[in-house]
Amino acid sequence: MIAQPKFKRSRMSARHREWIAGYLFLLPDVLGLFVFLGLPMLLSLVLGLYDVDGFGSYRFVGLANYRKMMADPLFWQSARVTVLYAVMLVPLLYVCGLGLALLVQKTNRFNGVIRSMFFAPHMVSLVVVALVWQFLVVDKIGVLSRLAASLGLGSISFLGDPDLALFAVVVVSLWFLMGYYMLIFLGGLQDIPAMYYEAATMDGAGPVARFWYITLPLLKPTSFFVVMISMVAAVAGSQAFDIIWVMTGGGPANSTSVLIVYIYQQAFGFGAFGYAAAMSSILVISLMALTGIMFLLTRGGRFSYE
Repeated sequence: MIAQPKFKRSRMSARHREWIAGYLFLLPDVLGLFVFLGLPMLLSLVLGLYDVDGFGSYRFVGLANYRKMMADPLFWQSARVTVLYAVMLVPLLYVCGLGLALLVQKTNRFNGVIRSMFFAPHMVSLVVVALVWQFLVVDKIGVLSRLAASLGLGSISFLGDPDLALFAVVVVSLWFLMGYYMLIFLGGLQDIPAMYYEAATMDGAGPVARFWYITLPLLKPTSFFVVMISMVAAVAGSQAFDIIWVMTGGGPANSTSVLIVYIYQQAFGFGAFGYAAAMSSILVISLMALTGIMFLLTRGGRFSYE
């Protein structure tokens, strides 16, 4: 009788099973991102090639919307305002968020109350926040306007002066968002082992040296995450749109008209949905390119402070 060859059943290694389980856990999120983000982005790219009036009329115009964009002075002005808004807001959010986290990182009842107070604005609707601040800084009757007049500074129009309106919007955005980034930095600070600080203190390192050589280097991934999401929020986030639209509507003289506001005006104010889709595509592509450059320059948040 001829013996039959025995085939050994191949078994997956534990590492391969972990990979498969990990990908299966990620699958629902990936599908959700594709359906609710990826697919609309692809449709927006296609829509940018059409002239759409919002009443079911689609006329293929090729790259006409993009050529119109390049020759549109208001588009370039909105792009400049967007860059100014992000350049002012992102560093302030980083510094204030980290500073607040350092102040309240010790766990006690008093710091718990302070954390709640700083995070409380983030629990309120952005529309309500913008309306309250609009009442505070409105010309002549606003609390801050009256305070400036009582200090002998004259009648300051915080929202009516093109030179001040963007700064006022940045201040409101900072007040609203810094508590959120404070919590993110708190999570990063609490992940730093206390033994590093104890060893540095025994070696004679002062607070500044401990912060520069221990805290900042070990906060690299958290810092990278904060910079990335704050940049996206400043350029294309709902926070920027809601606050600016309620407080100034993009004015005065388009001084606060960031790209997301200008896109909204073109789509729902003038019915130029194809043109708005083309601008949205450029905005998304610019953000993706900027994100990729930051990943390359910082090696995914593992950059060096030296």
